Amino acid sequence: MPIEEEIVHWWKGEKGENHRNALRLESEVPQLVNGFPRDGIITVRIINSASAQAIKLSPDEALRVSTQLLTIAKELLNDKRALWQKFEE
Repeated sequence: MPIEEEIVHWWKGEKGENHRNALRLESEVPQLVNGFPRDGIITVRIINSASAQAIKLSPDEALRVSTQLLTIAKELLNDKRALWQKFEE
């Protein structure tokens, strides 16, 4: 399963120790199973210093999530742009 992307965040705990959080995207190619084509799979994995959790998404589910993330990100950037415009006035 190739890693397509990984976003890593480092932070310090209360006692000054380093911790790592990561969001990793992995993919599996479509394949034939018993002669039938099966979707590829996108795995979204969240990893921290102590454990890891993952969810496997179909391509349709991944597109729904990515569309929603894109919409939210654009709205947040537009909101920030509006705040900068007010700040500069």
